[in-house]
Amino acid sequence: MFINNFDPVALEIFSIQIRWYSLSYIAGILLGWVLGKNIFISDIKLKEKFDDYLTFLIFGIIVGGRLGYVFFYNPSYYLDNFLDIIKIWEGGMSFHGGLLGVILVSIWYAKKNNQNPFNYLDIVSIVAPIGIFFGRLANFINSELYGLETQVPWAVKFIQVDNLNRHPSQLYEAIFEGVILFIILIYFRKKGFMKIPGLISGLFLIFYSIFRFVIEFFRAPDFQLGYLIFNLTMGQIISFIFLLIGIFIFLKKNEIKKQS
Repeated sequence: MFINNFDPVALEIFSIQIRWYSLSYIAGILLGWVLGKNIFISDIKLKEKFDDYLTFLIFGIIVGGRLGYVFFYNPSYYLDNFLDIIKIWEGGMSFHGGLLGVILVSIWYAKKNNQNPFNYLDIVSIVAPIGIFFGRLANFINSELYGLETQVPWAVKFIQVDNLNRHPSQLYEAIFEGVILFIILIYFRKKGFMKIPGLISGLFLIFYSIFRFVIEFFRAPDFQLGYLIFNLTMGQIISFIFLLIGIFIFLKKNEIKKQS
């Protein structure tokens, strides 16, 4: 058993706190940008536009992630406390909301430059697991999104939560949605799936949704929501929807691959 009593604050300079969660966002975006631009992008026009795209991408991640949390996970609270929506520093971000933000921004930016949105979304899909990995590690350090009670040998006691032994579900997600998903997408890239825009995006949605859906069985549900229809969590319900979207995209784009 591991005792988790980490301080969520990484650095404090002149009473200004720099939290691990903020650093995880920065690390994920920087690494994604460097790898995406220098390794995964071969199209010159796309590479030239990628720096400007990154600015809008960050906006989509933050705004989408915040609004996703507000509408998916705690609408009743924010309906009564509307101004709290802007208090991002107090926590409350949704991965699926951020994903929607990325999709909308990518569609808008690509159409603005007469490009295929999937050219951008495929690059983001490949590097996204890096950001997910760091984000889930930050969740672990913050003692949030923790797992259900268990007696497995690798159980973790989150001192800032309670004295129960729990699944380190954040680490499960870091491994599967981060490391393993990254390896899977790199494999398919080497198999030539990047040649048809949209295939990698579809695969990302499929595998991420499957991993997230399964791992949610080991994760404590959001206290304000609990379990919903069919005893599933909100994360599982949204993941199932994105799984269907991913399958649809992959099948449609795979038809093009077979014809080419």
